[in-house]
Amino acid sequence: MLPLRRLFLFCWLLWPRLAAAQAAPPATLLRPAAVFDGEALHLGWVVLVQGDKIAAAGPAAGISVPAGATTLELPGLTLLPGLIEGHSHLLLHPYNETSWDDQVLQEPLALRVARATVSARNTLLAGFTTSRDLGTEGAGYADVGLKQAIDQGIIPGPRLLVATRALVATGSYGPHLAAVENLPQGAQEADGPDALVRAVREQIGHGADVVKVYADYRWGPSGTAQPTFSQEELTLIVQTARSSGRGVVAHAST
Repeated sequence: MLPLRRLFLFCWLLWPRLAAAQAAPPATLLRPAAVFDGEALHLGWVVLVQGDKIAAAGPAAGISVPAGATTLELPGLTLLPGLIEGHSHLLLHPYNETSWDDQVLQEPLALRVARATVSARNTLLAGFTTSRDLGTEGAGYADVGLKQAIDQGIIPGPRLLVATRALVATGSYGPHLAAVENLPQGAQEADGPDALVRAVREQIGHGADVVKVYADYRWGPSGTAQPTFSQEELTLIVQTARSSGRGVVAHAST
């Protein structure tokens, strides 16, 4: 048995190596035919991934590969950075499957969320590593839970920036059925200074990363697009969102 002093010295010398080995995430070296870096196509480049981060990319001769790294050969393939989707609605599905009105009014929330988990996975597999989801279209704050499930590794999907319910002027959005009052709407209705400030803050409090506002919509004569909020209301929405460090994105076609 080693004397206590020698054992202590041995452990003291060995500890940095053990700590480094435990701290270093697993490494994978990707060897494609080419790498597109967003500006140019590079033949003979490799990409080193450590854990869930890209540690290095460049000519193979210039990349220091950690011992024990796994090498993945990708002949004939080109790697490129993850794509960013700027306007998605993961809680909707194609209207040739189910109309927008029926999705908002008839589909159970659990069904819509289940579909959204599949859409999130398919979005990631299509190469999009970030997606800005701009409104749940009547599904409340379900996008916040979807984002949390992805962040916690429960389901696969891109990094999400969510807008939650979005904001519309009363009467300007939908669904609309003349014979039915107080229908659930595809976005949160609010008008005037007090209601708009409260609505923006509510959405932020529930987890909105960005505030979505319908600055116009098809509520004019014969369904033409017309402004919804006044300039003063839009300015107030932006000011309130900015006070929390968040931006505003607008649906606008006029």
